[in-house]
Amino acid sequence: MEFSSKLLKNAVDEMSQLPGIGKRTALRLVLHLLKQPLEQTQRLSQSLQQMREEIIFCKNCHNISDVVLCEICANHNRNSRMVCVVEDIRDVLAIENTSQYKGHYHVLGGKISPMDGVGPAALNITSLVKKVKEGAVDELIFALSSTMEGDTTNFFIFKQIEPYHITTTTIARGISVGDELEYADEITLGRSIINRIPFEASLKSS
Repeated sequence: MEFSSKLLKNAVDEMSQLPGIGKRTALRLVLHLLKQPLEQTQRLSQSLQQMREEIIFCKNCHNISDVVLCEICANHNRNSRMVCVVEDIRDVLAIENTSQYKGHYHVLGGKISPMDGVGPAALNITSLVKKVKEGAVDELIFALSSTMEGDTTNFFIFKQIEPYHITTTTIARGISVGDELEYADEITLGRSIINRIPFEASLKSS
């Protein structure tokens, strides 16, 4: 793709680094921005820069936050002793949209995947096990995607916390095997939270 402007080319190259954005789509987006008032483009640029520089992770659940303790963890109306284990922020948003869950979360930041070089040490597993050891959790809900990597991660965590005899459940398999959690519709996802089953039972049926 030939460009008449190096500035345009640089903008398209950077935009095309985003997931799912090819060169043609990037060009269309950049040209759209060029047509907008300068103030709008500046607001976009400033919001992205501010997000990148100032956003932090909740010290309790590792969710993305503006403050040390995210709004969910700081909400006294939620059950802090029920913890839902998810892969990332997209899964928190998906479950929150169901309005069926009133506990806390623990964001792992990924799934165990030896093929991709992601081991347990790369995830927020140690802090989760620490919560269980300290007696801060009554029930742990595994809500990772129904994939081999998700099941491997669930099992690894389960073996780490098994000696502490807390309740461990997993979301019901209303979510199709192999599906990513964020793509499930809200009704199905909400029902899977309500109808969660003991984790040991899921091991026997898999």
